[in-house]
Amino acid sequence: MPAPELLKEGGRQMTICNACRYCEGYCAVFPAMEQRRIFTKADLAYLANLCFDCRDCYYACQYAPPHEFGVNIPKLMAELRTETYREFTWPAMLSGLFKRSGLGACLITGAALIVLLFLVLLFMGRDVLLTTHIAAGAFYRVVPYAAMTVPPLIIALYGLTVFLIGAVRFWRETGGGLSTLLDGGALWRATRDAFGLTYMKGGGAGCDYPGASFSQSRRWLHHLVFYGFLLDLASTSVAAFYHHFLAWQAPYPLLSWPVVLGTVGGVGLLIGAGGLLYLKWKSDRDPSAARMLSMDVAFLVLLFLTSLTGLLLLALRETAVMGALLIVHLAMVAGLFITLPYGKFAHVVYRYAALVRYAIEQRRMESGAR
Repeated sequence: MPAPELLKEGGRQMTICNACRYCEGYCAVFPAMEQRRIFTKADLAYLANLCFDCRDCYYACQYAPPHEFGVNIPKLMAELRTETYREFTWPAMLSGLFKRSGLGACLITGAALIVLLFLVLLFMGRDVLLTTHIAAGAFYRVVPYAAMTVPPLIIALYGLTVFLIGAVRFWRETGGGLSTLLDGGALWRATRDAFGLTYMKGGGAGCDYPGASFSQSRRWLHHLVFYGFLLDLASTSVAAFYHHFLAWQAPYPLLSWPVVLGTVGGVGLLIGAGGLLYLKWKSDRDPSAARMLSMDVAFLVLLFLTSLTGLLLLALRETAVMGALLIVHLAMVAGLFITLPYGKFAHVVYRYAALVRYAIEQRRMESGAR
């Protein structure tokens, strides 16, 4: 649906919901909606990113299809979120990646694999891929340390820049001054709700996902992905500390902090991403948006493959396949982080910003009620 028609449809459905208010206890969207009588483009962007796609409202709604009103809030919000990501990203010429997440992820990851393999063969020789490497510095005999760290650092800094620009644009568009971002109370409340996935509980019993029955499975699988990702980042950070400050080179012992954190995080990501892919496959398509579903699947597949290749690399690091596995794993990591700003991960930034705005609104309401 083109953007003008989507905004018009968003206003129509929100007006119906605002008159009904049956679903006000399900999530933050409906209390925020009730503070508005008309729904501007900025309002819809804010509400869409406040939605956690729990789908409780869809299955509870008396006006959902096949009713003539055709109210389908989860699908509407997903379509609006996709437009949000495209509109606020930087640079604008790359916004098209949100339309073709799966294709983009495949092409970029494939290109990363080809480039890495070519460079290793060119500068390190074929033998490094067929030889067993053991002891400290084994990985760097295949890919030098500088080549393994400098490009990822540049990619990460670029991604952070894209997210920062997008967050500032979103905040300004939805009517917030930058000074309000320094509201400690709102930041704490938003952080608590984000880390606890508060609104993925729906009305308390969980999401209606993958079908019309309450379940906490989606919430717990998200926890595995989120905290698994953080543990892997922690593993990388500890390994960097070991390398630069203690002069200890990878690979590290199985019971070392980098390996323990990375293994637990990798297993969490593997189970979480795999479980969410299964739920996506089983889910009801009526309350979903095709582009968002494609974005979800592309991101989850990359997460799953990155975790899988990382764990295989750990298990087989003292065998002759280590070199080849290292190349494949690094290509997966490159594909994941290059596409991170232009895929599903963008929801982390915009949803957190929406939660901060909601916390500010709620506190103002509570203050006014006293």
